[in-house]
Amino acid sequence: MTNHQILKIENLQATVNNKDMLLKGINLSINRGEVHAIMGKNGSGKSTLAKVIAGHPKYHITKGKILLNQQDITREEATTRSHKGIFLAFQYPVEIPGVNNIDFLRLAYNSNRKANQDEELDPLTFFELINTKSKTIEMQSHFLSRNVNEGFSGGEKKKNEILQMDLLNAQLAILDEIDSGLDIDALKIIAKQINQFKHKYNSILIITHYKRLLEYIIPDYIHIMDKGNIIYTGNSEIANKLEKHGYEYINKISKI
Repeated sequence: MTNHQILKIENLQATVNNKDMLLKGINLSINRGEVHAIMGKNGSGKSTLAKVIAGHPKYHITKGKILLNQQDITREEATTRSHKGIFLAFQYPVEIPGVNNIDFLRLAYNSNRKANQDEELDPLTFFELINTKSKTIEMQSHFLSRNVNEGFSGGEKKKNEILQMDLLNAQLAILDEIDSGLDIDALKIIAKQINQFKHKYNSILIITHYKRLLEYIIPDYIHIMDKGNIIYTGNSEIANKLEKHGYEYINKISKI
């Protein structure tokens, strides 16, 4: 029997800097072809969960497991997780002075290919590839020759994250508040690209505060987090209920 599960998280507990317990027993399963969204108030643990899945060294897993394609990656480094197919788009993409964007993208792409025993691309071939992909998200070509995210607007930084996601062809793409700082036009462009990226062999995990992104990318499931736990899971209609009634609505129905 074929296993369609990409991610399985079992009773995940994690601290930051070995001090505060931020995740308090997360259970989550994501199958191929699915889009999941995580919503919740500030400080509920949404971004922490994203970083723990991606392997951020600041966070320490004290209990539980993370399985990717049935392989235990709980103790794997972030680089290894990336090579195995996890991609995290940051909420606040950092600027990297002195590092050319196209060189950064090419090195990341070829490092991924080398780890998976695929042939690396020479600079000219890669330029043709990245030029084509950048046009699909309406990113102007001069952003490729600038330093990574340096002087980019909020929208251009987010486009650069989506460009990386598409380039690396992630199996599990985690998008941490990819909609923050975007005007409506940029939001539509990015949502369109995410929908085009989605297919039956990969999965997407969206972390967001607002329902506006979920009007363009319809999730199969929405999970509500509070105080380091997933307290409720429902379908895409939950976003509309939250918009109308707030998180008190979830607190009420989660106790029923």
